[in-house]
Amino acid sequence: MGSGCCFRSTCNSRMASSPAIIRAQAILQKEMVREFLAEFMSTYVMMVFGLGSVAHMVLGESFGSFLGVNLGFGFGVTMGVHIAGKISGAHMNAAVTFTNCALGRLSWKKFPVYVLGQFLGSFLAAATIYGLFYPAIFNYSNGQLTVTGPIATANIFATYLPDHMTLWRGFLNEVVITGMLQLCLFAITDKRNNPALQGTRAVVIGLLVVIIGVSLGMNTGYAINPSRDLPPRFFTFIAGWGVEVFRAQNWWWVPLVAPPLGAFLGGIIYLVLVGSTIPQELQVLENPMEYEDRKIPKTMTHQIATSSLTRVCVSPNRPSVQPVPPLNDSICMEQF
Repeated sequence: MGSGCCFRSTCNSRMASSPAIIRAQAILQKEMVREFLAEFMSTYVMMVFGLGSVAHMVLGESFGSFLGVNLGFGFGVTMGVHIAGKISGAHMNAAVTFTNCALGRLSWKKFPVYVLGQFLGSFLAAATIYGLFYPAIFNYSNGQLTVTGPIATANIFATYLPDHMTLWRGFLNEVVITGMLQLCLFAITDKRNNPALQGTRAVVIGLLVVIIGVSLGMNTGYAINPSRDLPPRFFTFIAGWGVEVFRAQNWWWVPLVAPPLGAFLGGIIYLVLVGSTIPQELQVLENPMEYEDRKIPKTMTHQIATSSLTRVCVSPNRPSVQPVPPLNDSICMEQF
């Protein structure tokens, strides 16, 4: 028993010190790699839950609903934020990433890293749902993979226009609702304004997606995300639905172009009409005494700090007076 334990311990130490493992660990610790993996995993989780809820609505008459789809995507986003929020910000949306880069909140060199992670995660999620629901898909469509019509199943994976919508009305719809998404995201995360309480941001963002779906999702299926629509559409192209997934209604390019435009406009509107109007002096401070200190001239602050504020230390031999460090007259505000 003893020799066996020593042998396993020696093997484990050799594996832990293997150059290949050390190199792999060093690669995984790089910032770009961690952010790529974070966007990949968060988008994958969000899309598995979201596409799975759509599959329930399309394939199972008594198992799914439009509300279920909204809840699936909304709380899928919540889980994605929990997975990647502290690493990459959990964009899970190429339009959000584009807006953050365009407004200087994220380096452009990270744009392809984020988007590639999102696209791969979304593509793999579509493949996962296809594998899980393969029997139900073929049973529902009688073995025919159709894009439009009464037994269409391509709409499980990507968005398609309903009959009452035109192409350009659909484009405008996607611009507006993605603008609403980005505007509210800036409000939720703006620490200078009234952000979501600590620990609740993921749930609040998920509820935002649910609200958008139940109020504005009927016209276009609220793609609002190139990473949500294009990779699964490409998967259906190679999985048997064919080129019709790109030809139907000539819609495929709208979820790729309209959401970044809408997100950028929504971000600009928030920053100009709300963010730029927040007075620096009226921001809520954790310590009200520090706010009062801003009203006192710098010389008076120094005098009060050095002469009035003292700490008396009593020892068995003699009392001693130890000055307290002066208060800082400048207050550092945390910017978003």
